[in-house]
Amino acid sequence: MTVTHSPEIHAKLIERIPVVTGRGLHEWFDSLDQGPGLLRPTDRSRWLADEYDLTHGYAHAIVTEYDRRRRNRSIPSPRPKSA
Repeated sequence: MTVTHSPEIHAKLIERIPVVTGRGLHEWFDSLDQGPGLLRPTDRSRWLADEYDLTHGYAHAIVTEYDRRRRNRSIPSPRPKSA
């Protein structure tokens, strides 16, 4: 099942993430960068929710914001992992 948030709900979720989770958005973005190379946002949201015991709503908001900022280039591309 795909979760869709209105822009207002998305903004409220993003605003609350540091308070609810105890971690800032950039920490969550780092977790996504270091996690498995899943391509679909739904898969990344499920992984994030399961791995860190988040609600799917917050996980979806984190992934959506990560993708939005990546498109706008306010998050640098992850560095390739050295072998």
